[in-house]
Amino acid sequence: MRRIAILNQKGGVGKTTTSVNLASAMSGAGKTVCLIDLDPQAHASAHLGVTATRGMNTMYDMLVRQTPWEQTRLQVEPNLWVTPSSLDLAAAEVELSGMVGREMILRDLVQAEPNAFDVMILDCAPSLGVLTLNALTCVDEVIIPLQPHFLALHGLGKLLETTSLVTKRLNPTLKVTGVVLTLCDLQTKLTHEIVEDLCRFLEKARGGKTPWADAELFRTRIRRNIKLAECPSFGKSIFGYAPTCNGAEDYALLAQEILNLQPAVVTGGELGESATRLKVLDLTPNPSPMAKAG
Repeated sequence: MRRIAILNQKGGVGKTTTSVNLASAMSGAGKTVCLIDLDPQAHASAHLGVTATRGMNTMYDMLVRQTPWEQTRLQVEPNLWVTPSSLDLAAAEVELSGMVGREMILRDLVQAEPNAFDVMILDCAPSLGVLTLNALTCVDEVIIPLQPHFLALHGLGKLLETTSLVTKRLNPTLKVTGVVLTLCDLQTKLTHEIVEDLCRFLEKARGGKTPWADAELFRTRIRRNIKLAECPSFGKSIFGYAPTCNGAEDYALLAQEILNLQPAVVTGGELGESATRLKVLDLTPNPSPMAKAG
């Protein structure tokens, strides 16, 4: 089973939109997929029309009460299941604070069913707390959705440093598979400049020993599309709401690229070299005090 975390500690970059629609696209490609909602806001659950009710097992039960995974998931589309979240999950950070091995609870529960699905996708909370550490300990891959803006880039170094710490201490198999540009306007100079900075940074990391040494900037760009903003209010993925729109096309191509079904066709035109370039950010992570202490 392929286990993928969709992760970015900054909100508003299309993380949940990517988690839900990538899961739906993969299920539409014939893969059995389970989407795990690890965000107490439960936006991924609501996106697929699932609202936690009394007596329903959620991620809170899975993490705090060690409820088996098979008792927490619901089928919402052909080939697609979801383990829903609820506001109760916000209390898990406190309730698990004194538990030994709290970062590995989700990993142990998932490993009890190692071949339950072809793909497991985790929609992570916009933070780097216990919930996110459970996700990073459980998965083998991280995909980072990134809006091509300066502020969205600002926290990337810290996020990469977190994956490095997790690799050293909790999950040596963790790798950053790649970065996907979301909410993308392909015509702006800033988008081109950020693409160049990211490509340069990732190329510099090649051959190193960091978790992102083999990471790629995915060729498929997720364009701005109003249908992607509308479909959560109908409790549907973009493929159930507007299957012919640009958003559906982009996520279908991204799923193909990640699954290696066929080479992705870049949507909206190739992003080439821009005539002038702004130095946006030095993305090299600075070692944290925790890293130095280790």
